[in-house]
Amino acid sequence: MRLDKYLKVSRIIKRRTVANDACDAGRVMVNGKVAKASADVKEGDRLDIEFGNRKVSVEVTRIVESTKKEDAKEMFKYL
Repeated sequence: MRLDKYLKVSRIIKRRTVANDACDAGRVMVNGKVAKASADVKEGDRLDIEFGNRKVSVEVTRIVESTKKEDAKEMFKYL
């Protein structure tokens, strides 16, 4: 799944355009490398995302095309 779509579906970032902008600005890293919005995300990947002055690290645990808000938390775990 594309990185920007994963960030939106998992509700780490609320809008896909915002996720796309964050990737273009170099604020999203996949497994320690700066990633473009079109990068593929697989289960077990580590995502590091910078939100202003805060940094969030998560591990991808599940990939689904769409999910309910309650089930979105099962798609990743905080590190």
